[in-house]
Amino acid sequence: MIYHIDYVSDGLQVKGYLGLPPQLSHTQGRVLIEEVNAVQGVRVTETLACSMNMDQNSTEESLSTTANKLPLVIYCRGGIGRIGAVRLKWIEEFAAQGYAVFAPAYRGNEGSEGRDEFGGADTRDVITAIEWLSHLSWIDDSRIHLLGFSRGAINAAVAAAVSPQISKMILWSGVSDLAQTYEERIDLRRMMKRVIGGTPAKVPEQYMLRSPIHYADRIKCPVLLVHGTLDEQVLVEHSYRMLEKLREQGHQPEAHLYEGLRHHFPPPQHAAAINRMFDWLKRV
Repeated sequence: MIYHIDYVSDGLQVKGYLGLPPQLSHTQGRVLIEEVNAVQGVRVTETLACSMNMDQNSTEESLSTTANKLPLVIYCRGGIGRIGAVRLKWIEEFAAQGYAVFAPAYRGNEGSEGRDEFGGADTRDVITAIEWLSHLSWIDDSRIHLLGFSRGAINAAVAAAVSPQISKMILWSGVSDLAQTYEERIDLRRMMKRVIGGTPAKVPEQYMLRSPIHYADRIKCPVLLVHGTLDEQVLVEHSYRMLEKLREQGHQPEAHLYEGLRHHFPPPQHAAAINRMFDWLKRV
C-alpha cells in the first residue's frame, strides 16, 4: 500500500508518499501506520491502492521476516512542479523489494505549502523526513538509504552530507554540477534564473550550493551512480565527474552505466536496473 502523508518542515505543511512492502498484511500495515499518525506534525491523509500483485509463495516467505525492522529508502524525485512528479510505480517497485519507501513531494509541489527552490530550502523537506522516519520503532535506522533521481540527486546529496543516519546513497541519472546543467539545458535556463535568482555568472554560490559535486567531501556513506550513456536530459558526464570527485575524497563509489540508454529506461532494462541496484543496497 501507498499512503499520502502530510508533515511539517520548517513550519510548512508539505506532502509525501509512504510505501510499505506488499508482503505485509493489512493488519500489519495498520499497526505501522498508527505509529506514523502518532508522530507530532505527521498525518496520514489518504490510502492509495497498490497495483502490484504478490504470488502466494513470496508473500509467505516475506511475512516470516516482518518481525524485523524494515530498511528504508528515501526516494527524491526529479523535475519541478508537475514535471518529474513522484512516480508511484517506482514506490511500489522499491517497496516490493521488502523496503519501506518515502518520497517527499517537496514544498510548492502537489499541494504542499511554500516554494520549490530546485535544491535550495526544499532540501530541508528530505532532512526533516529522515529525522521523523528514523525514530519510528519499525524502521531499521542502520539501513536508511537515499535515492536521488535527476534533480533529486541535489536533495539526496545535501541530505547525505548532513544526516549521519544515511547508510548508502544512489544517484540515478543525477545532476552533479548545476552550472553545467545550465549550460547544457537551454530549455531550463528561464526556469533556473527565476527559481535560483540568476545565472551561474550572477549567483555562482547558489549554483554551487545546488551541486552534489560540491558535497563530495562531506558524504560519508557508500555511493552508487546509475546512468544511461545516451541520457540527453542529464548527460552521463555528470556521473563521470561525480565518480572522479568522490574518488579524490577517498571514496570507492560504484557505477552501473547502461550503454545506449537514455534518461528513463525502457521497462525491461528499468526492472533489471532496480534489481541490480537493490542487490547493491542489500550487500553488507
